[in-house]
Amino acid sequence: MRTLLVADMHLSSDTPEVNQGFFRYLEQTAQGADALYILGDLFDAWIGDDLLDTPHPLSAVAHDVIKRLRKLSSNGTAVHFLHGNRDFLIGERFINACQGNLLPEAQAVELQGVPVVILHGDSLCTRDEAYMAFRQQSRDPQWQAQILALPLEQRVELAKSLRMQSGDANANKAEEIMDVTHDEVVKLMARCGVSTMIHGHTHRPKVHDLTVEDVPAKRFVLGDWDNQHGWDVLIEQTPEHHAVPVLRQFALDAPP
Repeated sequence: MRTLLVADMHLSSDTPEVNQGFFRYLEQTAQGADALYILGDLFDAWIGDDLLDTPHPLSAVAHDVIKRLRKLSSNGTAVHFLHGNRDFLIGERFINACQGNLLPEAQAVELQGVPVVILHGDSLCTRDEAYMAFRQQSRDPQWQAQILALPLEQRVELAKSLRMQSGDANANKAEEIMDVTHDEVVKLMARCGVSTMIHGHTHRPKVHDLTVEDVPAKRFVLGDWDNQHGWDVLIEQTPEHHAVPVLRQFALDAPP
C-alpha cells in the first residue's frame, strides 16, 4: 500500500524530456499506487480549460496528460490535484477529464496512516510581499472570471508577460524572501494538528526537522523536475513497517 506525491513538473510544449519523463513515471511508478497527489504547477502555465479546444501547442501536451491520468485513475489509483502558482486557472473540466479530484489549497489528510498537511507552498512565502499581493488578487474569483473572459490569444500573451515579470522580480529578491516563513509553517501544522508537512513551490528539495508545540516534526520539500531528474515523496505501508514518508530524486529515464 503506497501513496505518491509530486509537484513542480512545469510541463509545457518546450519541455519534451520532462513531459516524457512524467508519462514514464505515471506508467511505471504510479501504477498500482493507492493515490497520486499532484501538489501544484503540473503545467508551467495554464490559461483556462478552453485551451483544450484549440490547436495551441500546450493543448496537445494537456490531452496527453489527461489520457494518462485518466488511465491511472481507471486502474484504481486516486488522482488528487492542488493548484500551484502557475496553474491556478485549472478548472473542473480538466480535473473531471482526468477523473481526478481538486483539493483546497491546504489540506490535512491521512496518508497510509500518517497525518499530513499538504499544499503547494507559495502561501507560506509571506515575506515576499509583492508576490503575496499578486497571489491574493489571482485567487479572487472575480479577477479569474475577468481573465478567462479575455480572448485566448490575449491570455497567452498575459501568461508570457507574467512569467517574464516574475523572473525579473525574483532576480532582484533576496533568497530568504522567496522561501517559506518558518512561523507560518509551524502555525499551519499546529492548526492542522500534524507533525508532517509536504509541499513544493520553492524548488529547494530537503527534509527539514522542526518542532511544533513541543513535538518533533518534519517538513518535506519536493524538488522541481528538470530534463534529467524528477522528485517525489513515497509513503508506503508494509506488513513489517509503519509508513514513513521518503523524499526521492530519480532519473527521468529510470523512475523508481
